[in-house]
Amino acid sequence: MSMLPPDVHAALQQLVQGLQATDNNVRMQAESQLVSEWVSNRPEVLLMGLAEQVQGSEDANMRTSAAVLFRRMATRSRKDPATDTSKELFLTLGAPQKAAIRAKLLQSMETETLPSVRNKCGDAIAEIARQYAEEGEPWPELLGALFSLSQSADTTHRESAFRIFATTPGIIQRQHEETVLGAFTKGFKDDDVRVRLAAVEAFASFFRSLNKKAQQKYYALLPDILNILPPIKDSGDTDQLANALVALIELAEVAPKMFKPLFNNLVKFSVTVIQDTSLGDTARQNALELMATFADYSPQMCRKDPTYTGDMVTQCLSLMTDVGMDDDDAEEWNAYEDDDVDESDMNHVAGEQTMDRLANKLGGSTVLPPTFQWLPRMMTSAAWRDRHAALMAISAISEGCRELMIGELDKVLDLVIPALRDQHPRVRWAACNAIGQMSTDFARTMQENYHQVVLPNIIPVLESSEPRVQAHAAAALVNFCEEAEKVTLEPYLDNLLSHLLQLLQNPKRFVQEQALSTIATVADSAEGAFSRYYDTLMPLLFNVLREEQSKEYRLLRAKAMECATLIALAVGKERMGSDALELVQILGRIQQSINDPDDPQASYLLHCWGRMCRILEADFLPYLPAVMPPLMELAGAKADIQLLDDEEKVAQVEQEDGWELVPLKGKVIGIRTSVLDDKHMAIELIVIYATALKAAFEPYVDEIMDKIALPGLAFFFHDPVRVSSAKCVPQLLNAYKEAHGPESTKLGQLWERTVEKLLEVLSTEPAIDTLAEMYQCFYESVEVIGKNSLTSTHMATFIESAKGVLEEYKDRVKQRLEDAAEREEGDEESEETMYAIEDDQTLLSDMNKAYHTIFKNMSTNFLPHWERLLSFYTDFVQNPDPTQRQWALCIFDDVLEFCGHQSWAYHQHIIQPILDGMRDDMPANRQAAVYGVGVAAHKGGEAWAEFCAAVLPTLFQVTQRPDARNDDDVFATENACAAIAKVLHYNSSKVPNPQEIVNAWVDTLPVLNDEEAAPYAYSFMAQLIDQQNPAVMTQADKCFIATARALDAETLQGQTATRIVGAVKHLVTMANLDAAALLATLLPEAQRTVAAYFS
Repeated sequence: MSMLPPDVHAALQQLVQGLQATDNNVRMQAESQLVSEWVSNRPEVLLMGLAEQVQGSEDANMRTSAAVLFRRMATRSRKDPATDTSKELFLTLGAPQKAAIRAKLLQSMETETLPSVRNKCGDAIAEIARQYAEEGEPWPELLGALFSLSQSADTTHRESAFRIFATTPGIIQRQHEETVLGAFTKGFKDDDVRVRLAAVEAFASFFRSLNKKAQQKYYALLPDILNILPPIKDSGDTDQLANALVALIELAEVAPKMFKPLFNNLVKFSVTVIQDTSLGDTARQNALELMATFADYSPQMCRKDPTYTGDMVTQCLSLMTDVGMDDDDAEEWNAYEDDDVDESDMNHVAGEQTMDRLANKLGGSTVLPPTFQWLPRMMTSAAWRDRHAALMAISAISEGCRELMIGELDKVLDLVIPALRDQHPRVRWAACNAIGQMSTDFARTMQENYHQVVLPNIIPVLESSEPRVQAHAAAALVNFCEEAEKVTLEPYLDNLLSHLLQLLQNPKRFVQEQALSTIATVADSAEGAFSRYYDTLMPLLFNVLREEQSKEYRLLRAKAMECATLIALAVGKERMGSDALELVQILGRIQQSINDPDDPQASYLLHCWGRMCRILEADFLPYLPAVMPPLMELAGAKADIQLLDDEEKVAQVEQEDGWELVPLKGKVIGIRTSVLDDKHMAIELIVIYATALKAAFEPYVDEIMDKIALPGLAFFFHDPVRVSSAKCVPQLLNAYKEAHGPESTKLGQLWERTVEKLLEVLSTEPAIDTLAEMYQCFYESVEVIGKNSLTSTHMATFIESAKGVLEEYKDRVKQRLEDAAEREEGDEESEETMYAIEDDQTLLSDMNKAYHTIFKNMSTNFLPHWERLLSFYTDFVQNPDPTQRQWALCIFDDVLEFCGHQSWAYHQHIIQPILDGMRDDMPANRQAAVYGVGVAAHKGGEAWAEFCAAVLPTLFQVTQRPDARNDDDVFATENACAAIAKVLHYNSSKVPNPQEIVNAWVDTLPVLNDEEAAPYAYSFMAQLIDQQNPAVMTQADKCFIATARALDAETLQGQTATRIVGAVKHLVTMANLDAAALLATLLPEAQRTVAAYFS
């Protein structure tokens, strides 16, 4: 029975028809009417009327449209008249209206005969259920109705019930386990396959909503779930099989251990699906994805399975031969006008991507043996597809198998290099791909040890008759050259560049574009060695840039700009001469000619301006007024966000590039990422200008800081924008400081509004890795402003934020320890966990640097604020995690270094950690501890003197460890040497046997690595020389060699080096040393370096 009069329904029907009209004007008028007359003025009538249309209209299309519109409107935001807070529209209705609407929708669900309409009705019910669940409000009739439907004799009723469960699992989360178990068990065994599938999808959704402990209660349902698969496969219904596998993938991501008892059975079944060519590609790829998901989330279970790795490698390689089936001679393949063809949905790409994942997750020791059982045979196969697959497999596994493959590169290259001369173009292309990938994955080793194998063999491939092979060879050379040293490339430059110049004459534009990118990379790596090719290349590039080009040549000209400016950066301003200013003028003309928003030259041009600024420095200033406006417009862009409230809009946006879709409360938010990427790039370029131009950039600082950089710190739509803004702020402050001076009122005013925003984001930044960037921004900014840059309020706010961060960190550590306790023996930490640990370590390290900077600039004023964190670091210093101990020790060092005698107030917190730290097996902790002793001796005053003298034996023990001079340990050793010197210099009165200690100290030299420790150590040695102390007089040769080696290592430089050399010259004379003979013990280059100081 309708609760609304007929005229309302007539108006609603007319509205719905208007919203579906093909005429834009009619549709826009209907949209306007919907908002102004219905949503704003009578929302309860709108939703009630739509619910009644769903329930009672005789027109199936009207029932469907009403259900869709109901769901869309129910989620709109509206002020709740009762509470004056913003809520979703349905929840703002009165209780009687909500109850009536719920009843009508449930009744429609039960009586609707068309499955398509019932599904839309179910979506509307699910949306209301979601709103109730999120508000914590009950809908008691819903569960009963759904459980009733799930037991109905009508198949479509049962399917619909599970569909709603799938979209709103929260409504059953709190229910009794037996009821839920029974409903799902019955659903998994339903006579109709569609119901079984709906039940599996609902279970996957429900299962994901549970915590780990609750999930275990449902492990017993897995056999029933897996039993659904074989009948679907046998029926040949590939779509249903693909959907069932998607649900299993979701379960495998959440609880891979659940599958452990039946894992081998599932492996065998999945393999039969993957290799069954009668099934559709989607089902086969989903089976492959299911198996790869186990490698991602439970690698140890995969390693332990007797058939998993061998079967997966075999099936991946088999899929990788499914390439070019209707194009045996590659004629169609080579006809493409681009070497970057999207084949992401192809079987061979699925195989390659899975091989990559297997290698990264299972490791080389597991994946290499079964892979190399196949590869040598495949490389000698008469079938080109086998050879192609083998080469692509090498590309796919090289990153994950790096540690084992790097020692066997000569054998791997023995397989790959001959393929560069293969008769089939796609095999040559794959060989180039392998060379390019290996150049990245084995960077430095490939370039330093195998350049004589790689370059003479791949350069001739640039002469291939197939454009795609030529372009891919050039692309592989980019990977090789960008990791190569100048000295490695120099012998090959003539041959390489002559071939690349030939490619610039190629009729295919994409080949020319790639050749320009490769030349640019070669220039970047060859640096000054590229100078001799300048006169040949730069005129060619200038010609390309001067010519008026049609639209299709824009990318080519953009690549030419990139190439010209990278060559300019390589050879420098002096070599370019007048060309530098001419190039800037050409770029200016190109900028003025850009009118289309999709012109690729625009984004390339921004980077080119940045390079020219770095080259020209102050000479670039006249061009800044033309460069900055478009750059600031991009950097100040707002987020392009759209609410996508129906499936058609979502589907439409999914087809477009440059969008990210975010589900939010039953809706989908579309964010145009292409705009945000440009914004991020523009802010990065502003950083370059501010860094290069310093004071000359001052005219832009105020506007950029207020409109771009500070708002960018809280730009939550895009993490990279926040990161680039964080890097921008200190450079802007520094430019202002350089222009106005450190004491200027203008700088103070700029800092006043900047520091408030910096402190705010330390509390609001949600991403841990980005929060670390915010702390870095804060301490770099404080460093720019300098002494007394923070008020007491600032420091209190900073500590409050830090306290919250540390509490959250401790919670994360606790959760990780609980997760680790649940892992089975042999299970490794997930990649996600390792990244999370790395992010935390970066964050806490940057927080430490912030404390250090504040102590450095605020000294003892920071102590009362810092005390609020003392309990955290007292816990950290006793933690089994050596990194936590290091953080605590470093902060105690700061207290000792910057708070002088007042640091003694904390001696009960500091002394024992320093004693323990000097014996720590982690070198970084020993270094921090012995450094602490040194600064206590230097800055701590009389109160610390006895402690410093008492720990001298322990300092000597640090220098005498068997591994004391190893790369990891040498900094601790050298800091101990410097610390002993400080104790002897500043606290000698407390040392009972100073001459004996001094004699032993000489043996702790040299200091060759730590530039901070070296001046203290060698200054003390010079003091001993001035005193003609027996310790140096009797060991004069040792002191001379220690000094010579420090000069060669450049740990002694500038005035300090001059002063020390003067003392050592005196020592040579006094001790009658044969300096020439001692110098002869050094390498020839070191002899020349040291002789220059002593001449």
